[in-house]
Amino acid sequence: MLLHIIYHDVGGTHSTIIAASIHLHRLPINRLPTKDEILSIPLFDRLEKKDIGRLIYHGNDEYNNSVYTLSRQYAPHLAVNSIKTVLDMINKDQREALCVDTSPAVNNIMRIGGGSSRRLGLVAFGRPIVTYGTIKAYPKIIEIVKKTKLKIAP
Repeated sequence: MLLHIIYHDVGGTHSTIIAASIHLHRLPINRLPTKDEILSIPLFDRLEKKDIGRLIYHGNDEYNNSVYTLSRQYAPHLAVNSIKTVLDMINKDQREALCVDTSPAVNNIMRIGGGSSRRLGLVAFGRPIVTYGTIKAYPKIIEIVKKTKLKIAP
């Protein structure tokens, strides 16, 4: 069964984007990335309010599963329930969607930098901070991706 893997968190533009990029082999899983590698990821620290609640497709993994990210704000249960309800509505098995919460990997440095950049619009101030925080959180994000890949391996 092919899956739709959805990495989700509050903002959907930092830990989720990084997790999807690791999952799809666009960022390393065996070492910390450089800040330039992180900043080269197209949607990292670039989503806007209009993107909240939208599933953003990133590509297919080595098992041909679709990988998405989602900004779900502070209501993870609502987002996950909505996805499952839509699957029911279109007569699909709920197990076809795997929702993975990346927020446990987010640290306070990421929150300060991401909030400054995205909410306050202080990109020049916030982006370097959130990038630094992301490098610090990277091992935790790798663990989330590894656990996800173990769940989906054929």
